[in-house]
Amino acid sequence: MHIPNETLILVADGEKALFLRNKGDAEFPNLVVESKALHANPPTGEQGTDRPGRTMDDAGHHAAMEETDWHRLEKDKFAAELAALLFHRAERNGFDRLIVAMPPRILGDLRKHLHKTVADRIIGDVAKDLTRLPVYEIESHLKKQ
Repeated sequence: MHIPNETLILVADGEKALFLRNKGDAEFPNLVVESKALHANPPTGEQGTDRPGRTMDDAGHHAAMEETDWHRLEKDKFAAELAALLFHRAERNGFDRLIVAMPPRILGDLRKHLHKTVADRIIGDVAKDLTRLPVYEIESHLKKQ
């Protein structure tokens, strides 16, 4: 993958995000951290306190309703927040090109919230969690794509 100079790279999972900028060129990228974002997202058991509700079907049988996955909902909420942040940056001409790297499910969540202005600036994506890697390994991984 070529990473042109000044390309913005978003590396995220459902709880944290790194915004990197290529200060090098496409042949020799030099990724620099611009900012970080964190989103508190404890496990579902710590977020939901009630037991799932119960319902009655047409035949009069009781059935438990599916428990809400609060942890999963928070990941989607974070993806929506990142999409909004990217849109505001795009409106202020904060980037012309964008590469996103995140786990497949979070990437899907992000894409459903992206404004066309941002989506049109994506030049590459990596469906993998790179958030735990140091910047030089992220750089190396992106170059191999």
